[in-house]
Parts: sequence; C-alpha cells; structure tokens
Amino acid sequence: MKIALVRVHTPVLQLVPPINLATLSAYLEKYGIQTIIIDALKYGMDNPEIAEIALKENVDAVGIGCMTAEYNKVVELSNLIKEKKIKCIIGGIHPTVFPYQTLIDSKADFVICGEGEIALTQLALNNFENNNIKGVYSLSNLKDDKQSVDFAEFVANLDEIPFIWDKIQPKKYQSKPSGQIYKKMPFGYIMASRGCSYNCTFCASSYLYKGKVRIRSVENIIIEMKELINLYGVKEIKFLDDNIAFKKDYILNLCNLIVDNNITIPWACTSGLRAKDVDEEIVLALKKAGCYNFNIGIESGNNEILKKVNKQENIEDFNKAINLAYKHNIVCGAFFVFGLPGETKETMQETINFAKNSKLTIAMFNILEILPGSKLWNDLNYKFDRSNLENSYSQPRYLPNNLTAKDIINAQKQALRNFYFRPKMFFKLLPFIKLSPVMYFFERLFKKVKIKGD
Repeated sequence: MKIALVRVHTPVLQLVPPINLATLSAYLEKYGIQTIIIDALKYGMDNPEIAEIALKENVDAVGIGCMTAEYNKVVELSNLIKEKKIKCIIGGIHPTVFPYQTLIDSKADFVICGEGEIALTQLALNNFENNNIKGVYSLSNLKDDKQSVDFAEFVANLDEIPFIWDKIQPKKYQSKPSGQIYKKMPFGYIMASRGCSYNCTFCASSYLYKGKVRIRSVENIIIEMKELINLYGVKEIKFLDDNIAFKKDYILNLCNLIVDNNITIPWACTSGLRAKDVDEEIVLALKKAGCYNFNIGIESGNNEILKKVNKQENIEDFNKAINLAYKHNIVCGAFFVFGLPGETKETMQETINFAKNSKLTIAMFNILEILPGSKLWNDLNYKFDRSNLENSYSQPRYLPNNLTAKDIINAQKQALRNFYFRPKMFFKLLPFIKLSPVMYFFERLFKKVKIKGD
C-alpha cells in the first residue's frame, strides 16, 4: 500500500514545511503504509506534474490537503487524479465544512472531516472501503452540506505521532520564514499543540478542534529539539502553535527543560502567544531559555471591535505584553486585521496609531478573510465563491459600515508605511534584515489587488 500526500501550489507570502502532511505520513508509516510527500508549493509544480508523479510512483491513492484558498487548485488536481484511475481523498478545513460540495466538484472518492491520521490509516488498511469509519464520507452517504457530519477520531496523545523530519528536510524550507525575522540559519519548526480554547468569531479553530487543546509533553518537545539540532543541523527553532503559553506551568516547564538540557540555540513563538497570558515570570523564563521573539494577535486598536469579535482581551493586555517584552529585550511582533465587524475609517486609524505608538518591533497588517467554519461566516450568512480565491487575505470580502474595498486596502498600505518607514524601525530591525523578510514587506506594500467592482 502506497499513498502520495500532496500540498498544492498557490501564491504565498510565507513558506513553512507541510507539517500536517508529514505527521500524516509518519502516522501511516507507523502502521506499515508507505507514503511519499509531494510538496508542489515548495517546488513550484503544477497539477499535471503532480498527477504524473503519482502515476509514475504507482501509488494506490492520493491524499490532498485543502484550505479554502487552495480549493480551485485542489479540485483541478483531484479531477486529474481520477482521470488516471487513482483513488483520491481530500482533507482539511474546507472539506470538513463543505464535504458534499467538495465531493461533487472534485470527483474525489472520499473526504475526511476533522483530523486525518486515524481515519486515513483505517481507510487504507481497509483497502479504501468505508465501513462506517468515523469522519470519512463519500457521495454514497452524503446528500448535501446541510447534513450533519461526525468528525474523525483524533490522536488523543500527540506524543504517539512519530517525529517527522526524515519526511521533510528542514534545510529545504529557509525562504519566506514564518514570523518574517530570524537570527540564524538553518531554522526548523515545531508544533507542540493542536487547537485553541478561545472563540474569536473570525477564526475557524474552535470549529475544527471544538474549543479543546491537546499538547505534547515537554519531554517530547525536548527530544525533537535535540533531533533537529543534532541530526539536521538546525540553529534556530520556530514554534508554530496558536498559543504555546496557554498553560503557565507548561511554558515554564518547557523553558526550564531547555535550560537544563543545555539547548542554547535561539527560538521564537512566531504564530503567537496570547497577550493576556503573558506575565513577567513567563517573559523572564522565555528570555533565559533563549526565546528572542514572540508575536501576539492584537487584531484591532479599538476595544469595541475587540468585544465584537470575542477577543476576550483589550488594549491594556496588549500594552502589558509588549512592554514586558521590550523591558527584557525580546522582539515582540503583532498581527492586525482590517475590516472586522464595526470597522470604520476612524477605527482603522486607531489601529495604525496604536501600532505606531507601541514598542512593537514587527507589525503584520492583514485584511479580514471570512473563513468557513468561523462564527463570523455563519453570522454574515456568507456564501462560498470560487471565482476570486487568488486574492485571499488581500481582497476584502466583507465591507462594514459603508467602507469600500479601496478604503481597507489603502489602510493596510498606510499602516505598513507609517509603521516601518521610520528611522528608529530601521535600527530596531537592522540585526534581522535579510532578503526574504524585506521582499515579504515590499510584496505586501506594493502588491496590486484587483478590487471587485472596479
């Protein structure tokens, strides 16, 4: 039995290893199922190339990951795979929310709703016959997308998933780094947890993980860090978790073990810590253990908007975390979103002013994307539109309070200019100035977006 696991090629501003596919691969191989990973995003492959590789490798099935922005590419690839008489399975957040439409458009044999490790393994061991495997659906047991679906059984103990780096060599993923900055190359990535216990209305994580968090043991993380350093020559590690500090005891124990094991390479929490969880004890522990950067999700500089999106944090929480990082010489970055419910020209300016007047070193200004599975998707009664997926996260999908798309795009560009085009920012960023982050910045600043209706 042999399965190809595929990430399709779509435009991106950051390139991180396909950890989701690698964990699938490691789990499948634990049960004797051979796999290959085809990372078309990394190697710039088009869909016909992927299909030819699958045919040449004589695989029994192709599994494709699918986020909403990738949907058209995934559908095209699935149709090509089926033309070659190869089984096709699609997983990810989009088919989890829209399993029926995904099956119709893609002609795939199955979709997997929820996490894929156990369901795909059971399906493969059963020769791709679905005898009521939880979370696995085909057109034989779905009538429409209004039908409720069960999520696949998930791996309760994440320590049971083997390490992945023999599947995807970390040194091959050094361009377009997560978090924009880095100290040393080559760097590697670690996911210590899955899920988020919060319910921000614009995020689909609470739908996919049902508001629960599973986290690997700190001992397991230390072993992986040592493997990355000793076997793969990694000189920096980036944690990709939504909030690795969600339990104070956990992050303190991890920091202590890093020190006790004499792990001295720099590391960062690039996907974010929750500002409300950050206190001086945590920041001191991070600093002592070698963490040089953490980012926080701020979203807006207006407290009323933060309430509307159920952020459960406020401007005071953000200032506290930023100032603690600054006090202890840790680079603090932040994510902002323009176009949230309640947004006006005035609130966008508040966000710009907050970022500019703070002690942040990095600011990432994004445009709201309405995500399937999020509460906001349901609240707005939003409909999936395949016609404009290429502008995900750069084309406003929702226009609050009579704002125009141009208003929101111009606010994003103004924010980037006002934050970064200052002499003090040049000197703050000087130690981290590398070609990839600089190109990321200019790509964001000067990207031309065709505004719908223009």
